[in-house]
Amino acid sequence: MKLQSGFPLLLQQYKALFWKNLLLSWRNKRATFLQLFASFFFFLILFFIENTMEVRFSSSTSNNRSVMDPLPLISPPIPPCEDKNYIKLPCFDFVWSGNQSARITSIVSAIMANNPRRPIPSSKVKSFSTTAEVDEWLNDNPMHCPGALHFWERNATVISYGIQTNSTAIAKRSSYEDPLFKFRIPLQIAAEREIARSLIGVPDFSWVMALKEFAHPAIETFSAMASGGPACFLAIAMFSFVFQISSLVSEKELKLRQGMTMMGLYDSAYWLSWLTFDGILTLLSSLFIVFFGSVFQFELFLNNSFAHLVTVFGFPYDRGISKVYQAVWSFFPPNLLAEALLLLNQATPHNAGVVYNRRISKAKCGADHEECLITLNYIYKWLLGTFFLWIVFAIYLDNVIRNASGVRKPVFYFLKPGYWTGKGGNELEDSGICSCTSSTSAHEEHILPDDEDVQEEEKIVKQQTREEIEDTNVAVQIRGFTKTYPSTIDMTSCGKCKKRSPYHALKGLWLNIVKDQLFCLLGPNGAGKTTTINCLTGIISVTDGDALIYGYSLRSSTGLWNVRKLIGVCPQFDVLWDSLTGQEHLFIFASIKGLNPTSIQSVIEKLLAETGLTEAARVRAVHYSGGMKRRLSVAMALIGDPKLVILDEPTTGMDPITRRHVWDIIEDAKKGRAIVLTTHSMEEADILGDRIGIMVKGMLRCIGTSIRLKSRFGAGFIANVIFTSGANGQNLSSRDEIDRAHCEDVKQLFEQKLDIVPKEEKKSFLTFVIPRDREVLLSNFFAELQDKESELGIADIQLGQTTLEEVFLNIARRAELEPNLKRIDQSGLRYNYRNSTHQWSRMPIQLNDMDHDVNV
Repeated sequence: MKLQSGFPLLLQQYKALFWKNLLLSWRNKRATFLQLFASFFFFLILFFIENTMEVRFSSSTSNNRSVMDPLPLISPPIPPCEDKNYIKLPCFDFVWSGNQSARITSIVSAIMANNPRRPIPSSKVKSFSTTAEVDEWLNDNPMHCPGALHFWERNATVISYGIQTNSTAIAKRSSYEDPLFKFRIPLQIAAEREIARSLIGVPDFSWVMALKEFAHPAIETFSAMASGGPACFLAIAMFSFVFQISSLVSEKELKLRQGMTMMGLYDSAYWLSWLTFDGILTLLSSLFIVFFGSVFQFELFLNNSFAHLVTVFGFPYDRGISKVYQAVWSFFPPNLLAEALLLLNQATPHNAGVVYNRRISKAKCGADHEECLITLNYIYKWLLGTFFLWIVFAIYLDNVIRNASGVRKPVFYFLKPGYWTGKGGNELEDSGICSCTSSTSAHEEHILPDDEDVQEEEKIVKQQTREEIEDTNVAVQIRGFTKTYPSTIDMTSCGKCKKRSPYHALKGLWLNIVKDQLFCLLGPNGAGKTTTINCLTGIISVTDGDALIYGYSLRSSTGLWNVRKLIGVCPQFDVLWDSLTGQEHLFIFASIKGLNPTSIQSVIEKLLAETGLTEAARVRAVHYSGGMKRRLSVAMALIGDPKLVILDEPTTGMDPITRRHVWDIIEDAKKGRAIVLTTHSMEEADILGDRIGIMVKGMLRCIGTSIRLKSRFGAGFIANVIFTSGANGQNLSSRDEIDRAHCEDVKQLFEQKLDIVPKEEKKSFLTFVIPRDREVLLSNFFAELQDKESELGIADIQLGQTTLEEVFLNIARRAELEPNLKRIDQSGLRYNYRNSTHQWSRMPIQLNDMDHDVNV
């Protein structure tokens, strides 16, 4: 199958990843809604706050609106005392002094009777003789009266008066009280009106007083946008930032990106897809910000009157600040944005705003042109420059910070010529970027394996490497894989240094994997299986050695990219997005692999049918069972007809029926390709493996076919003797005695003839492990046993080789005992290992003139 490469592949990967981001955003509607419409909720809060404050100060002449033709205030009446904020009851509309004069008493009576729209009852007015008495009463009774009038009759033609009110403006809830217009002016108008009527002797003399404020521009006593706008803008931006960063981090931490990289993903396609998608979301969010800001009639959006809408940090764009500091400050984009807002604020009060084609003009910076040090055009250039700067810096950090596998590139990787030429430049490091020191310890001494087949395999690979022999039948040639995680001293969060000892994960692996075969790699946890696979896929780099996959070296960046075109990987973990369906996963990975777009759909349908996922093709992965997820991972590994398929525990979590079905798929997939399989199922390895290798502690301990391993490393033969039940006419106790007698007779026979005892003993059967050195005795022994079947009550005799699991356990035990045996050997102890049975014998030995029995 021909795959795309170069720019067409980059474009195809970009489209698939962009489509993936779009799907994930659509499926996660709540997060997307918050990203796009967060501005609505924050502006709604600001809108409520601003309108509340406008209502509160609505009675003030210095309101928030421009007043071009103020309405006149005509003869305002004296309000009832209950209208005053925080008044105490009982209250009085006003108190007055001068009650010793009959003329003044008549004037006050006229004020009460002629109050517009509301005569004042006598119970709401209190009189005193002198101003001192009024002051004393007000002092003793605070908040019981909004104002006082004082009268003095100088002579027949002169009457003086004074007004006493509280001048403090008081607000209560949404009501703003201005004492000047609410109390003082009505008292003044009433006193002057009735004094004039008294002096001229005309009680009904017309006296109309109209008050009119000056026209004035809007005077903002409070701006919700100016006060809470910066915090709201920051919160709106944080919604998008947090969701976008969490998506990137989750793909890295869940190894989703690593899985795509193993299948040949270009980093440039990955970053470009996220950059484009996030850019579109940010643009839409910005448009909604402007839209909702205009809907709520905020002046910031209507006419650029920003009213000091800047952050609390201040800006060093001043003549007293050095150019270097200004340049450093400009590398942080929010500072540039805030300075742009400040420039718009300075330009708006006396102009219609800043238009784009005059963004270079310094006249738009404010009234004082000489103080203009930065223009909007300059800010645009800085924002564009810092955009690319931060993108490059993000890619750099992505490479030098340890990934999910714990590796990273060197700090100065981009300075190495091999990184740009593709020859080399694929080196990775295992230490953290904040390590105090890092040292790669010397390689552990290579231990020669005991198995002759492993030795022969190593000899062949070394010879082919040394003589540069190309075997066309070899798909993968591993040349001395060594992986050592070096000792490091990592700096903790508390500033302390913590030392880590070196760990040898692989200790020299030499291996040929031929075409059209399945090589099964077995081993306990921590043996190095997954490390080997990660090295083969380029996820981590080897400390020493190399591997050729169809002639391409993993030590070369160019070679690694070519290798990833040829391989399909089913990792130990499921590389799945919960919100995507199985069909969508296959489409994404088919596009990453480079399949022709016209053939992708047919390939997907075929793989879904082979893995039994056709009915679940449109079901999201979050609803898949563990077995269904593994089948989908196997299907993704087979996309693009890869020449090498790596399956890391592919049948984990499957039921027996599904497991058998996947085995059939793997068996059919062997044609025309090489397969590397790791598993913990001995049955799976026995059935599928053309060759089997067992790794323990980073070393290949044995290699060969299943029959070869059983015959060489197995315990021998397994014999099962099954007994018949007693005669039906016998009672239960008699049958039990006969069965026990038969068991004892068979046990004695095996012990006399073969010198072995049962490995497992039950009422109805006995199981014996026959060592291989007894093989010559088996023919005569089982002939004699068959002759005595009726006598011994034997129903059936089964004889077979030891299981692969027994081989695995023997190899693992032997590897675990190696360090102890090595220490014993260095101490002068003698030990004996019987290769035929793989059992350690017990024997007396001499050490330091003392007798010891050592049992290993």
